[in-house]
Amino acid sequence: MTTTSYNCSDRERRAEGLAHAQRAIAAKQCVVMPTDTVYGIAADAFSAQAVATLLAAKGRGRSMPPPVLIPRLQTMDGLAADIPEAGRRLAEKFWPGPLTLIFHAQPSLTWDLGDTHGTVALRIPDDEIAQALLTITGPLAVSSANRTGHKAAQTAAEAQEQLAESVEVYLDGGYRPVDGSAEGVPSTIVDCTGERLRVVRQGGVSLEALREIVPEVLGLGEEPVPEPAAEPGIAVAPEAEPVPAPEAEPEVAVAPGAEPVPARPAREPEVANPEALETGQETTAGAAAEQPRD
Repeated sequence: MTTTSYNCSDRERRAEGLAHAQRAIAAKQCVVMPTDTVYGIAADAFSAQAVATLLAAKGRGRSMPPPVLIPRLQTMDGLAADIPEAGRRLAEKFWPGPLTLIFHAQPSLTWDLGDTHGTVALRIPDDEIAQALLTITGPLAVSSANRTGHKAAQTAAEAQEQLAESVEVYLDGGYRPVDGSAEGVPSTIVDCTGERLRVVRQGGVSLEALREIVPEVLGLGEEPVPEPAAEPGIAVAPEAEPVPAPEAEPEVAVAPGAEPVPARPAREPEVANPEALETGQETTAGAAAEQPRD
């Protein structure tokens, strides 16, 4: 395979390099491109052969699948499923930028990135050359452009020293990151597949910045604090209605030294015609006597 490097600071060479890189991706080959963090080695995310070539170039196995770089925010919904609202807020705030978000992958996708366990790591790089390539190729599986265990490449020349002819096209965009940092800072990785978002690698976006958008995100190695158990409650019977005390009988004033007056027996009802009762006939007086008294 012939390896070609293109100086992308020249407009014509950049256009030639992007066109060549597009052809290489379509042919299931790998390319090296600059990103906003370090240089990356890229391949067609939807080609199992291309991803296998990428992993072989790095000397990496399937247990370390590469993330996927995408050109625009809307692509996220086509590749990820069950996106939590907190993860979406982080994407809207920090993309493009050095933040990688892990989501559940769309089950309908026919791709093989390695042993992902049904997840996909997505990012939009804040780099003009990278975005130009992604726009004409679509999502790319991208990993740092170095052999596993070696320092990440910050120039196209450093990447070529390590990857040599395993890559068809090198897009040279100068030093990365562009601010001239002595050591490339990788992207921060946040796992959005659990009940709470969790940082699994600290990088270009600080935990403090993440918590300004999602206060409940867990930092690297942090565990959620369990909520205190509720105190056992004591059952309290509902308040009973107070039973009113019986009214006292009115007292009858008795003169000092006087004998108490015996209570007068209740008067027997008068029957106007006893003979009528015996025959089952009621008189008006008898009917009134049977009525209850107030």
